[in-house]
Amino acid sequence: MNDEIILNVQDLNLWYGENHALHQVTLPIKNKKVTSLIGPSGCGKSTLIRCFNRMNDLVLGCHVSGNVIFHGQNIYDDGADPVDLRKKIGMVFQKPNPFPKSIYENIAYGPRIHGMKNKREIDETVENCLRKAALWNEVKDRIHESAMGLSGGQQQRLCIARTLAVNPEIILMDEPCSALDPIATSKIEDLIEELKKEYCVIIVTHSMSQASRVSDYTAFMYLGDLIEFGDTRQIFENPHKELTENYITGRFG
Repeated sequence: MNDEIILNVQDLNLWYGENHALHQVTLPIKNKKVTSLIGPSGCGKSTLIRCFNRMNDLVLGCHVSGNVIFHGQNIYDDGADPVDLRKKIGMVFQKPNPFPKSIYENIAYGPRIHGMKNKREIDETVENCLRKAALWNEVKDRIHESAMGLSGGQQQRLCIARTLAVNPEIILMDEPCSALDPIATSKIEDLIEELKKEYCVIIVTHSMSQASRVSDYTAFMYLGDLIEFGDTRQIFENPHKELTENYITGRFG
């Protein structure tokens, strides 16, 4: 079901030491939709998205309260396994970060560490994921060459393919186009449109025009608070909060 809530954020707070960075954030994330997080630099967008697969666990002095419910369980419960969680909720970062290996090995790495051993199955996974990332036709004749020889946009699509290789349900993207030129950005945006047919996509973007183009829902963050959340068209055309309107119309930010 496309309207199913796949990730239910309830009263989420986060502190970096004494710094209270997120304040009582409550947010329903729907499956097979694109949700964008917008707001000025330092407002908590990237901090929030990193809560969804517990990447903030790696930050010294970080403390979280509240619930992030995924398949009926709070991902911050003592019994939750962050490694298993990150398989189901993958992350694509701001700057492409392919492994210094071949294109093939970048994709095969994840399935192998999760127990896939059959070469034919791995071959099929590599091709399937590169196709899903709209990269296969560009690299099929050089998949055993280094991924470092790809362009920036191709490297980012390779990182998306690598994320897909372990069968996630949710794909987190933290400003995935900020290091890319307009043509590469357009390809990533087209890819996001395709990916939402199978996956939930959550994207942090500094570009309001990108949010309006690619997302179904938009959350506006400001100084650690979720100011407004709703259908993207409503947020951009008829925001309910004055602060949202001021940001969208360029009065600050």
